[in-house]
Amino acid sequence: MPSPGDTITGNAITSGVTEAKGDLEKHDYEITATSTETDDYPAPTEDEKTSLRRVAASLPLVSFSLCIVEFAERASYYGAKNIFSNFIQRPLPKGGNGAGAPPRGTQESAGALGMGLQASQGLVLLFTFLAYVLPILGGWWADVYVGRYKAICVGVAICGIAHIIQIIGAIPSVLHKGSAHAAPPFIIGLLLLALGAGIFKPNIAPTILDQNRQKKEYTKVLMTGEKVIVDPELTATRTMLIFYAFVNIGAFYMLPTAYAEKYVGFWLAFLLAGAIYFLLPIVLALVYKKTYKQPPSGSSDLTKAMKIISTALRRNKYRVWKKDFFNAAKPSVLAAEGIQVDWDDKLVDDVRRTLTATEVFFYFPIWIINDGGIGSVATNQGGSMTTNGAPNDILNNFNALTIIVTIPLLSHVVYPTLARYRIRFGPASRIAFGFILATISGAIAAIVQWRVYETSPCGYQASTCDGVSPLSIWWQIPNMVLGALSECFCNVTAYELAYSRSPPSMRGLVMAVFLFMNALSSALGEILIPATIDPYLIWIWAAPAIALGVQTVVFWWRFRHLNDEEFMTDEKDYQ
Repeated sequence: MPSPGDTITGNAITSGVTEAKGDLEKHDYEITATSTETDDYPAPTEDEKTSLRRVAASLPLVSFSLCIVEFAERASYYGAKNIFSNFIQRPLPKGGNGAGAPPRGTQESAGALGMGLQASQGLVLLFTFLAYVLPILGGWWADVYVGRYKAICVGVAICGIAHIIQIIGAIPSVLHKGSAHAAPPFIIGLLLLALGAGIFKPNIAPTILDQNRQKKEYTKVLMTGEKVIVDPELTATRTMLIFYAFVNIGAFYMLPTAYAEKYVGFWLAFLLAGAIYFLLPIVLALVYKKTYKQPPSGSSDLTKAMKIISTALRRNKYRVWKKDFFNAAKPSVLAAEGIQVDWDDKLVDDVRRTLTATEVFFYFPIWIINDGGIGSVATNQGGSMTTNGAPNDILNNFNALTIIVTIPLLSHVVYPTLARYRIRFGPASRIAFGFILATISGAIAAIVQWRVYETSPCGYQASTCDGVSPLSIWWQIPNMVLGALSECFCNVTAYELAYSRSPPSMRGLVMAVFLFMNALSSALGEILIPATIDPYLIWIWAAPAIALGVQTVVFWWRFRHLNDEEFMTDEKDYQ
């Protein structure tokens, strides 16, 4: 599942990125906002809030540059991860070229280590788990000690070493010596790649959002003479949509690595992933002086947050469901009893808002399982279908392609139209809609798996069958497309919530909490590994879809109030 090259993406780049940048001059709903002077940004009156059209500010140029950094990191990450399943699960093909590529003109898939589906599942899920657990440490380390920008640079260095090691482990002479020689460098590279990504990932999105320094809504007169409100929520949505477009342009790099493993070998696939990666240090160096760098806060804010939570728990006798739970920790309330504390009412409200966002995130693991399936089951399903020369993991690219096409439509058509007609499509609505799309996606994948079993020469033992189902691999497209559409609503909104509902000193950590939901999803997948075998793969798709459908109802009932809350408090109130 992508969570993220002129010749790689062609028109997709034009529609997803260049259009966004070019529209700074073409569309009257984008305005640059880089200063924080109050006089330059008059607040709207109450009448203006109800009568004026709301628009998004444009991104500073440095934000686009940092999005290119994200593109290169995700291109290398997904370019490598996409070939992990075949590299681990399948043996070197008989009659192949010895580098992992199968004989031309066959229905075979690439392979190297031959460790089987469950080993592949375990290592891929371990990689995902670590890549999304370690951001907790990466976000905390950046917020408290080194700052987000330095943490990004450290993560870049570690991932660079990981790519070099994996290239060495995929050299044909190493593969010929067997898995005892090829597996260790691959696994070491896998672990280092997870570590580097865990440090990089929680800090890049907050750093991009930091570049727009104006965090409060204000009025602006356009060149057309129309007076509008520049809305920080629309600005954050636009920013994260463009960010997510770059993520998925990078994820589209899975296409060349998939064909490289299929027709040349794994050494070229890992080399391509490593080559694109080394764009990162170049771009980071070019924008270093122009990048706003949020300094580390020290441990004071996090320490105070923990004190606020513990005080609220004690004074409410651990009844966390109380509506006014955090009021008990406010200095204005404690002062009436003669109790003095070293925080203010504003910080208590910040902690409350932050915890509300993290509570939302705990509804994401089941959604993540539905978005692309557990571990390598989607790749395994494709390997049991007729490919006609296409790599069995090629369909993963339709996830990224769908997002690249959809994001410009949302950013430049759907959301501006809703804003023009003052139709509120708030964060709770967007996430719930994404959950519904993913539920349908999982149900369709279960039906496809059933048809694979029904048409396979080996029936309900299709995964280990020498033959394949006559069902075309292209039947996986609906699952991929719906899952990708759900990401445009769920992931993008979650990035916004993580940033907008936490103080600057905690944004890396809160972003890491959201990323940690991927780790919880992987942990659930690890629990299900014993059942991830024939003939139970239908339920590996169907059960999560049913669970997500039920969860969506609960989510909407619990969090529909988020649609009506203020998006963000003024940045100066935090300082």
